[in-house]
Amino acid sequence: MPTGAAYLIVVLVWASTPLAIKWSAEAGAPVGSVLLRMLIAFLAGLLVLLALRRPVRRDRRALASYAAAVPGVFGAMALSYHASLSLPSGMLSVMFGMAPLISGLILQALPGATRLRRWHWLGCALGVMGLAVVFADSLVLGHDTLAALCMMLAAVTLFSASGIAVQRVAAGLGPLEQTLGALALSLPCFIILWLASGEPINVPLSARGLWAVLYLALFGSLLGFLCYFLILSRLPAATVALVTLMTPLLALGLGMWLNQEQPSASMLAGAALILVALGAYLFGDRLTRLKAAAQPAPMVEVRSRGKAR
Repeated sequence: MPTGAAYLIVVLVWASTPLAIKWSAEAGAPVGSVLLRMLIAFLAGLLVLLALRRPVRRDRRALASYAAAVPGVFGAMALSYHASLSLPSGMLSVMFGMAPLISGLILQALPGATRLRRWHWLGCALGVMGLAVVFADSLVLGHDTLAALCMMLAAVTLFSASGIAVQRVAAGLGPLEQTLGALALSLPCFIILWLASGEPINVPLSARGLWAVLYLALFGSLLGFLCYFLILSRLPAATVALVTLMTPLLALGLGMWLNQEQPSASMLAGAALILVALGAYLFGDRLTRLKAAAQPAPMVEVRSRGKAR
């Protein structure tokens, strides 16, 4: 697949995923909706793997990698689907955009991690300010909104920690293998949560909710993920990081356009602060290097030696 097409797919899928989550859970069965999504994604991915005649690794290291991904699949998705009942879809994307900041903070507590520099801490401080604005606004909007924001913060933390754990295991798995293994271990967790939730056995879905589940299963959980790993292997990290800045803006626009969402002025202000924080965190290194490159090189005085006569 051409790199440009893969990049466009990632941007579009990530921007539209929050709205699709909201539509799939709108009938009041968030656990059943996410379970159905993950089951379809697992079966579709398994068919692809069988068609490619590639075995699924089941050695100890591979199983550790699959298990490390479960909090990011089961925990983050279950919380996100519940939060979608009370939050605008664009805010789901904005909160997930904070993943690089939270990952950086988590890494500071782990041995061997790169220490954060001034612009990283500036980004984290601005992110906290943005969260404070959003949470202060949620106190006015009601308890449900505040609880949903806490769920999303927990979801992003689980997602970030899970990603770091998978990297630390370093099992050398391909993206399709990693996805299928994580889904296989997460599905029993979703089933238990679904049975405990008291939701009906027949998952209630509107017509657009059903299409949203299919879209999330085939594009959000498979195609988007595979394209992301493809561009990650071909493009500079700074170029890939632009996705996390573009998708929240697009997601907010899609929610307003297609779902008639009207985030409050305070919520939009908090979202803007979070995006500025993300930009400072991700591109501080690049701007510093560009500034250093633009400075003229120091003059070196060269003295010529006269020839002896």
